[in-house]
Amino acid sequence: MNLVLENRITEAQKEKISHIKTSHKLVSREFKSENTQVKINQVVIGSDRIVLIAGPCAVESHDQAMTIAKEVKKYGAVLFRGGAYKPRSSPYSFQGLEEEGLKILANIREKTGLGVVTEITSVSQADLMMKYVDAVQIGARNMQNFELLKCVGRMGMPVVLKRGLASTIQEWLMSAEYIMAEGNSHIILCERGIRTFEPYTRNTLDLSAIPVLRQLTHLPIMIDPSHATGIREKVSPMARAAVAAGADALMIEVHNDPDKALSDGAQSLYPDQFGQLARDIYVIAPVVGKQLDFDYLKKIEMINNLDAKESKTAAFIGEYGSYSHKASIGYFGDEIKPVSMKTFRDIFNAVRHGSCQYGVVPLENSLSGSIHENYDLLQEYNLKIIGEITIRVKHALITHENVLKSDIKRILGPPPALSQCRNYLDQYPDIEIVPVTSTSSAVRQIKDSGDRQSAAIGSAMAAGIFGMNILEESIEDNPRNYTRFAIIAKEKTDYKKVTKTSIIFSTGNKPGALFEVMKVFSEYEINLVKLESRPMLGKPWEYMFYADLEADIGHPDFEPVMDRLKEKSENLRVLGRY
Repeated sequence: MNLVLENRITEAQKEKISHIKTSHKLVSREFKSENTQVKINQVVIGSDRIVLIAGPCAVESHDQAMTIAKEVKKYGAVLFRGGAYKPRSSPYSFQGLEEEGLKILANIREKTGLGVVTEITSVSQADLMMKYVDAVQIGARNMQNFELLKCVGRMGMPVVLKRGLASTIQEWLMSAEYIMAEGNSHIILCERGIRTFEPYTRNTLDLSAIPVLRQLTHLPIMIDPSHATGIREKVSPMARAAVAAGADALMIEVHNDPDKALSDGAQSLYPDQFGQLARDIYVIAPVVGKQLDFDYLKKIEMINNLDAKESKTAAFIGEYGSYSHKASIGYFGDEIKPVSMKTFRDIFNAVRHGSCQYGVVPLENSLSGSIHENYDLLQEYNLKIIGEITIRVKHALITHENVLKSDIKRILGPPPALSQCRNYLDQYPDIEIVPVTSTSSAVRQIKDSGDRQSAAIGSAMAAGIFGMNILEESIEDNPRNYTRFAIIAKEKTDYKKVTKTSIIFSTGNKPGALFEVMKVFSEYEINLVKLESRPMLGKPWEYMFYADLEADIGHPDFEPVMDRLKEKSENLRVLGRY
């Protein structure tokens, strides 16, 4: 029989067949090279966004769960966790509210918009889980409950699969294989610490599992520092370390009154501690090429509310794989389609005429300063800034496969990138430097030419898109190389809570005119994070000023500020609140 089947396979088909050597075949990187993204209630885990899942260990009452849900959402959580069925070491401990707890979770989703995640402990609970929640969790004690694994595989729901108390990574992946073998690929691997001889923490958090899993599997990775440490003061340091190590998501236990919690109060953060952790992660994430998006749920709502006739596209400059392309994906995810443009003016025109809903334009680089052309275009076009995103510029040396550094005769890159990699390039004075228009076009050119003696300076994203090899990473001279992008649109957003306002204004040509405007900001204790002057279009020697303020100028409380600014300036326009 096997011989007959083998004879029917054509030569072309044989070329497509690859033998997967690992026992965890479906979840292996050999089976699927690109990373899997798992969607829970429209929140994507496994993208450039760090996802925060937070809530109490157990749902104790409606008021308790709802209070915590509102708090964690305010501070940046986009999914809510809470146990309705609680497997406990002691039969006399609180076991959860069961179906009543699931009903409370469903009500939280309805009232707050947070997707809900809870633990399934028995095959008999499957129908209730399908009815009430958005994702199920397989706890550490059930990691090798094979009937339960097969059950959640057939359910098809997103699954958070926790590592067993003393399980190897291989055993963990084989448990994921059970789920995927039933047809469910929506699996998130959750490291929650393993049991060792060390008594100072509840478990030992194995952060080395993150880079190991990245090599072995395409599945997204979540870290649970709460169960790993079991000690409130240790949760935030390990959460920050997990993000630095490359985690896609964090699951954090939060309780409004931990001392009275019915389970795991000692490891639960207070809401304000969770808020501080979120702010720390917001700062850390861009260093490793990720974002913590406090407006994630608002953006989902904004995109869902777009008219079906609207384009749902975002214009960016350059080719696919550029840093502008990365900024578009980082801000919108996959819900908005990126569209390549040749010039910045093309972006502004596309947004003004409606062929693209949004535009992604760089405003300033931490090393080279402002992109003045875009400040001038903001002055010229009546468009609104609705958001911003900061991307770390991390250059790589990109070549064809199996090319050695000694083979390289020329390096392609745009002038800014060549300048930012000057110390690296000076080590190879015999290599020809070839300026091109952008990093992504440099990668495309060596790809299309097939030239194995050429290399390009570009992003890891561009290397992946064009199927090229990264010969060397991080060749930029200064690692503190970031670009801030503005997101522009025709209409302002209806965000109720914003933290930043961008304005442009002009003053009379008289001594102290700018000082009078600055006094207004000082009197009302408004922090200016940027002030930039640009010539007014068509008016030689007259200037407009661009200012970014850490305040919501559109809020009724700031009406006196606007009145004073109008009084002290000749022209005033709000570019955006975000």
